Amino acid sequence: MARQSITLSQPNDEWLQQQIKEGAEYSSKSELINELIRNARRAAAINNRLAQAEQSGFTHQSADEILREFKQGLAKNA
Repeated sequence: MARQSITLSQPNDEWLQQQIKEGAEYSSKSELINELIRNARRAAAINNRLAQAEQSGFTHQSADEILREFKQGLAKNA
C-alpha cells in the first residue's frame, strides 16, 4: 500500500479517534480512513450508475440483477 501523510482538522481527528475507541471494527485511523474512502467510492459508483440509468431510460433488469451486476463491478475495482 502507498504510505501517505495527511493533515486533519481537530474535529475530524477527534472523530476518528472516537470511532476507534468506541468500536472494535478498526484498530487504526488508516483502517478507518480506507473504509471511508471505499464507502465514498461506492457512493460515487452508485450515483454514476443512477445517472446513466436516468439517461438511458427503461431497463428490463430486475432489482436483483442490477444489484448483482453492481456488486460484480465493485469486486473488480476493490
